[in-house]
Amino acid sequence: MSTQSTYPLEPEASQLQPETPKAPGHQRRHTLPANEFRCLTPEDAASVFEIEREAFISVLGICPLYLEEIKHFLTLCPELSMGWFQEGRLVAFIIGSLWDQERLTQESMTLHRPGGHTAHLRALAVHHTFRGQGKGSILMWRFLHHLGRQPAVRRAVLMCEDALVPFYQKFGFRFVGPCAITLGSLTFNELQRSMWDHASRRRNSGS
Repeated sequence: MSTQSTYPLEPEASQLQPETPKAPGHQRRHTLPANEFRCLTPEDAASVFEIEREAFISVLGICPLYLEEIKHFLTLCPELSMGWFQEGRLVAFIIGSLWDQERLTQESMTLHRPGGHTAHLRALAVHHTFRGQGKGSILMWRFLHHLGRQPAVRRAVLMCEDALVPFYQKFGFRFVGPCAITLGSLTFNELQRSMWDHASRRRNSGS
């Protein structure tokens, strides 16, 4: 789910290189990278939840993932997540897991199926101070690129509200019908996207 009007990820994180020690008084201060895209870890869970809680509760009244669930999925399958950090601060994220059935079910809300070939995109959210800048779209494209480089992932699936269907269609997702998952009185649409096009580009490029 997403509050964005929201491919396999190949994090292109800016990494600091060790510097040659310099004489005292001439040492340069390390600075955090302006932009860093990387898979999330359980240590990022609190920052993820802070953004998610504000984004989803303000719109839906609920969170798709609570703090312990975030830690759970970031422990089991961190490679199916991505965070965008600016100067060390998390500004947007995606969390996913693997699923092994044709369609999502209520059970898929809590499970990661390591043998599955479908990436279930559980949540995408952008920090409220950075919304309206296209960050959700940029992160989604990077995440899909990242997924495309994971041989086990053949498809991506997500659920969203009616208003977000056109947003996800821009990334190649297609509407497949009402989602079997409900949250309280809320209902959702299920959208799917093949990842074979990314796999083909990877083979053709030799990467």
